[in-house]
Amino acid sequence: MKIVRYQDVGSDAPAYGIVEGETVFAGEGDLFAGLTKGAEIGPLSSLQLLAPIVPGKVIAIGMNYLKHVTELDPNREVPKEPVVFMKPQSAITGPDTAIELAYPENNIDYEAELVVVIGKQAHRVKEADALDYVLGYTGGNDVSDRVQQMGGIQWIRGKGYNTYLPLGPAIVTDLDPGNIDVQSRLNGEVRQSDNTSGLIFSVPFLIEFLSDVMTLDPGDIIMTGTPHGVGAMKDGDVIEIEIGGVGVLRNTVRNRD
Repeated sequence: MKIVRYQDVGSDAPAYGIVEGETVFAGEGDLFAGLTKGAEIGPLSSLQLLAPIVPGKVIAIGMNYLKHVTELDPNREVPKEPVVFMKPQSAITGPDTAIELAYPENNIDYEAELVVVIGKQAHRVKEADALDYVLGYTGGNDVSDRVQQMGGIQWIRGKGYNTYLPLGPAIVTDLDPGNIDVQSRLNGEVRQSDNTSGLIFSVPFLIEFLSDVMTLDPGDIIMTGTPHGVGAMKDGDVIEIEIGGVGVLRNTVRNRD
């Protein structure tokens, strides 16, 4: 099932829809208990899509593709366990919105990532059972100010500004997280291209590891790391993140007012 969240015309409340082909139908029921297909809403292209989820927790994994480990620092060692950090909910934005560069004189990079959406409460789950706790998968862009990220012990400042976490365009429930293509394109040029088969720490392993540290609640998300090929964005650019089976997350880039 492919699920989108959109701004319902004539209502202040966002709504969920189920996508079939290029048509969206009303998603009736609860996102986590199970949506059913309702009345036809209209063409997907006619809707203003929002970030498909507003998570309680945004948990991110760094350096989870081998080639990315050393592309920013050739002396970095391959991590022996997941590198975990968090991003604020306020950083989230949706498809076809602007990423606003807070300090455009700095090197501010795109990072294409597969994002896991948790579907039911998970606490100390085993790797073999981990995917039973997943609602589905979406795309994300872990926008990162490298000057601020590398200038401190913690990464949250360089990755936490408003709009530094585009998500979307949809949540897809029936993908194999071990075999998903991840790509970024800057102004139409491919910059990153890899497959989640290359993750150092797999999605099931991450869920076991993280759920031993903290309870994962429905709607929480796990950003699984970015492949090599990251690079800087500037005012006027267009960045596209494409996740196989999910679709294209497109955002323009501009300097913050």
